[in-house]
Amino acid sequence: MIAAASDAIWDNRAACGRNYRVRCTGGTNQGVPEPCRGDSVVVRVVDYCPPGCRSTIDLSQEAFSQIADPNAGVINIEYEQ
Repeated sequence: MIAAASDAIWDNRAACGRNYRVRCTGGTNQGVPEPCRGDSVVVRVVDYCPPGCRSTIDLSQEAFSQIADPNAGVINIEYEQ
């Protein structure tokens, strides 16, 4: 389970290799009214989400599908290292 980190947590590459527990807290669009699965997932940051990235943590498809309906596309999350 992997992810890319945005500037919010990238910390000049210090986040690379860190593990974060991520949980879906809700959807961002009307298309999928209840996107969260109720689970959390632990991901390892392996990449940088470049400037303009609209995410704090950009999850791999596998990690995303563990915590949310893939059809949701974008979700709100909470996370901790």
